[in-house]
Amino acid sequence: MSDIGDICEPSRAKRSGGRGARVALRSAPLSDAMRPIRPGMPGGQYRPLTEAGMARIHQAALQALEEIGLSQAPPSGVEIMTAAGAIQGSDGRLRFPRALVEDMLAVAARDITLYARDPRHDMHLTGSNVHYGTAGAAVHIVDPFTLEYRDSTAQDLYDAARLVDNLDNIHFYQRTMVCRDVVDNRDMDLNTLYGCLAGTVKHVGTSFSDPSHVADCFDMLYMVAGGEEKWLERPFVSNSNCFVVPPMKFAEESCITMEDCIRRGMPMLLLSAGQAGATAPAPIALTIVQAVAECLAGVVYANSIKKGAPCIFGTWPFVSDLRTGAMSGGSAEQALLTAGCAQMHRFYDLPGGAASGISDSKLPDMQAGWEQGITNTLAGLAGLNLCYEAVGMHASLLGFCLESLVLGDDLLGQAMRCVRGIDVTEDSTSIEAMKEVCLGGPGHYLGSDQTLRLMQTEYTYPVVGNRMSPKEWTEAGKPQLLEKALERKNAILAKAGCRVAPEVDAAIRAKYRIHFQ
Repeated sequence: MSDIGDICEPSRAKRSGGRGARVALRSAPLSDAMRPIRPGMPGGQYRPLTEAGMARIHQAALQALEEIGLSQAPPSGVEIMTAAGAIQGSDGRLRFPRALVEDMLAVAARDITLYARDPRHDMHLTGSNVHYGTAGAAVHIVDPFTLEYRDSTAQDLYDAARLVDNLDNIHFYQRTMVCRDVVDNRDMDLNTLYGCLAGTVKHVGTSFSDPSHVADCFDMLYMVAGGEEKWLERPFVSNSNCFVVPPMKFAEESCITMEDCIRRGMPMLLLSAGQAGATAPAPIALTIVQAVAECLAGVVYANSIKKGAPCIFGTWPFVSDLRTGAMSGGSAEQALLTAGCAQMHRFYDLPGGAASGISDSKLPDMQAGWEQGITNTLAGLAGLNLCYEAVGMHASLLGFCLESLVLGDDLLGQAMRCVRGIDVTEDSTSIEAMKEVCLGGPGHYLGSDQTLRLMQTEYTYPVVGNRMSPKEWTEAGKPQLLEKALERKNAILAKAGCRVAPEVDAAIRAKYRIHFQ
């Protein structure tokens, strides 16, 4: 019996005659509407929660808000929310009547757009439209060749932004790491914001370490936008705001920042990030209950400041390895948790975001591949509008790897192809192509008009991922995946310049201490 390799190799040889034509066809540019994958494709095919399960989670969240409430709101927040109908008890906790929550859900913003400086990258958060992007606050950069972890810098953050700007399947850039070479916290917030803006024209997410830093950061935003009015027309930065400290406590300084940013027209990610078994309950369903309750409190808070303020329902609960208490962001339980949160966003018909793609592995290896692949694919299939931390994150958010970011672009392309699903139409189920091949035809579909027509519009192809046969791989010098990722990373960074106009960049650098080149 012939070895399977002997069968496969000749079949490749027979195909080689038309390879040039196929490659040329595949290289021809496509309009955005014709691409096999694109930002904002609808998901929602995967539903780990039943309708009854979602209703039960909703009722439990309302009960928690009425009976437990949240503590430690700042005085301004107490004034804002009690004026809207929240009740402060003798224990200082704010409790939220069901009617108040339902009223605020009724006026909450839906179908919002997160703008980018380049309108081609605007993200329309409606229904189950899916977008993948970055986030996190890694304190280390991972070198997958030396296997070393070092402190992350402002230059690293800027380089990551430049890579995202040139990677099609990463749709937005939220800060990925801490600029540990910037000692002053105000300078760090300014460098974090400007590193993102200088690197990409896609939508940017940032955060502020202190409410007093907001004004200077908005001054910088107005300089980039061309004035306050231009900013208000298209606010291209959102605030990632941890307004709660689970379980069920407000974070005073973050709340003050949130109030200021909402009044200045900045979209808000209302972020609850409990850890199951530690700062959130161990049952996955009850973890979702707590996250939903905390984010519903955020909906009340934000809409008490400004009705219809653009907000993202940011249920971001994480999973613990209950043997040690350590975070386990790449686990199957994390994938289920994120998918369940996506369903609750849809239950309320609110724009939603959660974490997916975190790896517990220290390096971009096989473990990272399965962890990122499973969590990102399930998040997309569940219809999560914004999949944060989707690529580049290692060591349970402690490390970030630029080469992994590049590899992740391929991974997200495959995940988004799963989100798109199978197109069942009259044309795609017609047996005419089968007749042509089987009844007097060549006996295969390799050169058929239908195959050539669908090469680009039905199929997606990895840029770095290797699909060579063993023979081709050997003849090519046995290229390694990480080497190809490094090569692509260096090629992008060699060409990618600052995405802020030179005169504005010079003015910002003259006014503020910018720590990257």
